[in-house]
Amino acid sequence: MAGATRHVFQLQPCENSSMSQCAFPEDAGYLKCDMDDASETHEESLGEEAFDTVNSSIVSGESVRFFVHVNLQVQPSQAAESELPDGCGLLHTSRKYLKLKNFEEEIRAHRDLDGFLDRASIILNETATSLDDVLRAMLVRLVHKPDNTESDCNLDLLMAVLFTDAGTPMEGKAVHLLSDTIQGVTATVTGVQYQQSWLCIICTSKSLLKRHVCISRLVRPQNWGENCCEVRFVILVLAPPKMKSTKTATEVGRTFATMFLDITFRQKLLKTRTEEEFKEALVHQRQLLTMMDQGLTPSLKHYSISSIYIPKSHQPLQQKDFFPVGKGIREDFARRFPVYPLDFTDGIIGKNKAVGKFITTTLFLYFACLLPTIAFGSLNDEITYGAIDVQKTIAGQSIGSLLYALFSGQPLVVLLTTAPLALYTHVIRGICDDYDLDFNTFYAWTGLWNSFFLALYALFNFSLIMSLFKRSTEEIIALFISMTFVLDAVKGMVKIFQKYYGTSHGNHNADHISVLSLLGLGTSLNTSFHTALNTSLLANPPELTSVSSRSAEHSSRETAVLSLLIMLGTLWLSYTLYQFKKSPYLHPYMREILSDCALPISVLTFSVISSYGFQEINMSKFRYNPSERLFKIAEMQSLSLGAIGSAMGLGFLLSMLFFIEQNLVAALANAPENRLVKGTAYHWDLLLVAIINTGLSLFGMPWIHAAYPHSPLHVRALAVVEERVENGHIYETIVNVWETRLTTLGASILVGFSLLLLPLPLQWIPKPVLYGLFLYIALTSIDANQLFERMALLLKDQASYPPTHYIRRVPQRKIHYFTGLQVLQLLLLCAFGMSPLPYMKMIFPLIMMVMIPIRYKLLPRIIEAKYLDAMDAEH
Repeated sequence: MAGATRHVFQLQPCENSSMSQCAFPEDAGYLKCDMDDASETHEESLGEEAFDTVNSSIVSGESVRFFVHVNLQVQPSQAAESELPDGCGLLHTSRKYLKLKNFEEEIRAHRDLDGFLDRASIILNETATSLDDVLRAMLVRLVHKPDNTESDCNLDLLMAVLFTDAGTPMEGKAVHLLSDTIQGVTATVTGVQYQQSWLCIICTSKSLLKRHVCISRLVRPQNWGENCCEVRFVILVLAPPKMKSTKTATEVGRTFATMFLDITFRQKLLKTRTEEEFKEALVHQRQLLTMMDQGLTPSLKHYSISSIYIPKSHQPLQQKDFFPVGKGIREDFARRFPVYPLDFTDGIIGKNKAVGKFITTTLFLYFACLLPTIAFGSLNDEITYGAIDVQKTIAGQSIGSLLYALFSGQPLVVLLTTAPLALYTHVIRGICDDYDLDFNTFYAWTGLWNSFFLALYALFNFSLIMSLFKRSTEEIIALFISMTFVLDAVKGMVKIFQKYYGTSHGNHNADHISVLSLLGLGTSLNTSFHTALNTSLLANPPELTSVSSRSAEHSSRETAVLSLLIMLGTLWLSYTLYQFKKSPYLHPYMREILSDCALPISVLTFSVISSYGFQEINMSKFRYNPSERLFKIAEMQSLSLGAIGSAMGLGFLLSMLFFIEQNLVAALANAPENRLVKGTAYHWDLLLVAIINTGLSLFGMPWIHAAYPHSPLHVRALAVVEERVENGHIYETIVNVWETRLTTLGASILVGFSLLLLPLPLQWIPKPVLYGLFLYIALTSIDANQLFERMALLLKDQASYPPTHYIRRVPQRKIHYFTGLQVLQLLLLCAFGMSPLPYMKMIFPLIMMVMIPIRYKLLPRIIEAKYLDAMDAEH
């Protein structure tokens, strides 16, 4: 006799529910699959029942659920058949839970029922007694409907697909069981009890063109075997195999199965006499389920800065929310201080160690922070005439990020100097030249005013204002930043081709481009290092490149083509290694190491290839002039009161940029799907940034604040990620994140030691490698961007739509409308953020604030508020 392997699924305790009161629990519970290989003696005593037994664990509480019961018969080969008794084979049985349909949130529940009511196939008082006869009568009813379009439908083929013996060579000897069914179950203290008065049968067939549903009510209860002893209702759902994830046969069956779970509803259906009364009962049951879901469904969890510790409410903020002074900072301390020692010991001490991941993440952060620091140091050196140079930028980056790693409430956030800060520095330099002011002093006063306003924002709990930013608004800004990475990489490569391709010698006169036009190439949000490389790195300073007449002959088309290949090669290698953890090659631990070290490996590899493999081809290097004095305090008393007042105006605009970006990036790092558990500290972190920038301002070093996408990528690098499959779609989910300070501490120290590597070997890193790095960061930062995913839906077949929460809850047309409105807001950001006028970029924080009334006042006039909230929800 063939051996049998039973898949036993254990139920976890759920909320109590009563079928008679239609109080169904919302969640569907969890699966736990155990392989139970019974002994041969025990199987022989059970006989054929060994294939059909339902073995369920004993659980506490009562819960109504339904099973999807899938039977798949596997026939032995001809050679094996000759050695086995007649009629023996293998039967694979699989059971899993389905969530109850939420009639208040899932729009497909109503549409499934509406579609059935429009083309109702209802059989009342069916007299057939066998299951085969009942199903055949239902198929005949579907085929002979007046509006039937299934001209090529074969009844015998459909009947065969419904059972496990479809296509079996053993006529009359095969196991004749239903292949795919849904049944209601109740978890009790004694095990699992099936609802045996109804049965939902689902089937997919390539011969079908659209979905069909037929409901049959039997004259008297029928006994069709175990768990089907008193069947009065049969629901048959047919569908093509290629369907949208919310339109599959299982999803349609889930709709009707949820309705038939209520025993009161089934008793009411038994009393109906006509099809119209039957339909009215269905409509009434839908209304009851909708009202029930409205009463039991918890409020949506919004993806925002307030998702954990700042309460999200639909009521406007009150004046009392901002008092007493320092309340938010005290709460941040109370939340974070008890777990402060764990930030140094988690992953180092204990059973679960993650030393290897900490090392690889530290290397990633080192390269991701050092390269933009060098780039902006080179840019600042040019626009400030050496007042702020590469050495000061590296020193400020190391000191500031080190202090933030030690004392911040959320150490996973990464601080960097960014493109908008370089823009403000350029404006300050221009004002000083026009009014004959000392740059270092005016720069210091502007930074002090900025820190003063930031301290006020922190003390008066202004971070609560950021709770008004919805998930959709945050993702618009995040996608804008990712776009600027790609745009500036393309711009930089175009500049290289314009300079070298088609000319026999590099035009060095083109190197002396005005700072204003160079800043016009950049973007305004924290596009980190890419703007700088489109400016100062485009130049080849004669004092550093030492271009001879012979090398100039090679700095033509070869330089342009090699630059393109180096950029694409860096992108290819880094992203290939990043995705290597999904490949089947090498040990999983090695795959994870290669994936975490993708950025350092690609930068080093193509830097060596460019510097040593093609020494005869000249490549540009960043601007570097050593500082005469690294730490020098500005003379604060040398400015007049009028100049100090002007610095206050610039400091206020600068503080708005700091406030929005610091809180916005921190919110993205603390997103609910990242599953951070130690809490946040928005108010304290904002005050700490003010303190850090006070010191940087006094010593003439570049300002720093939270940077995107470095902070979310840092969280991702420390995360334990699992791949899961839902309805044939593979998606990644974060299980937990190592919340540590060691990675940012290590990276900050390494950045400080990089001062010893100037000018060489750091100048061996060519510009195209950094452009490839831009593309890599942009590509990895849009992986979890919901706006980008919904834009991709416009190019996908509906059958390929992922089963996300918004696909289930929002009509497809509304999804596309919402995506289009987000794209319009994205274009508005681009109009100001990518403007060639520096002063338009300075008011860019105001444009981001304007997006709040757009979301709350304008969008609800176009799309219903419940759909907007569903698309802004976490899941």
